[in-house]
Amino acid sequence: MAVHQAPSSRIFRWWHNHQAHSTQDIAESAAFTTVEKSFAVVRLIVGGVFLWAFFDKLFGWGYATPHGKGWIDGGSPTRGFLTGVAAGPLESTFHSWAGAAWADWLFMLGLLGIGTALVAGIALRLTAAAGTVMMALMWAAEWPPAQHLSDGSPSMSTNPVLDYHLVYAVVLIALAVASAGRAWGLGRTWERLPFVSRNRWLI
Repeated sequence: MAVHQAPSSRIFRWWHNHQAHSTQDIAESAAFTTVEKSFAVVRLIVGGVFLWAFFDKLFGWGYATPHGKGWIDGGSPTRGFLTGVAAGPLESTFHSWAGAAWADWLFMLGLLGIGTALVAGIALRLTAAAGTVMMALMWAAEWPPAQHLSDGSPSMSTNPVLDYHLVYAVVLIALAVASAGRAWGLGRTWERLPFVSRNRWLI
C-alpha cells in the first residue's frame, strides 16, 4: 500500500530546509573574505555601468544620449555610434547595421541583461560570454590598431590592442571565474536551482 505524506508534513519539511539554507547563507555571508568582497564591489560597479548605459540610451538623460533622443523617443541606440565608425576592416559592415531594429534590440537587451545579471550576481559565466562578444564588436568598431581614420585624419588611438573594451571583457571573465556573485549577490541561491545545477554553464 502506498503511503502518502500529509501536506502539513511536506510544508514543514520545506520550511525546515528553507530555514536551514537561510541560516547557512547568513553564516557564509559573514565569512566572506576581503578578496570576495572586493570582487563583489567590482561586480556591482561594472553592472551599474551597463545599466546606466541602458537607461541613458532608453530615456535620453543627456549624457551619452541627448535629451529627446532616447529609444522611447524614437531614437536609435546604435545609429550614432555605428555611423561614426571610421576605421577597420568592418567599417562598411557596421555602417550597414547602424539604426537597424535588430541591432538596436540586441544591443539594448545585451546592456540590460549583462547589467542585471552582474548586479544580481547570477549567470556570470553566460554574462561573461555575452559581454565579451559585445566588447569585441565595440573594439572592432573603434579599431585601435589604426593610426589614421579612413579620411586620413589621426585616429588618436593610444594603444594598438589594449583599450577599455578589452579591460571590461577581462573583468567580466575574472568575475565569472571567481564566482563573484556569491558575495553580496544571489549567486548561491541561483546555483541551487535545479535547472542551473543540471546545466553548470548557467552558473
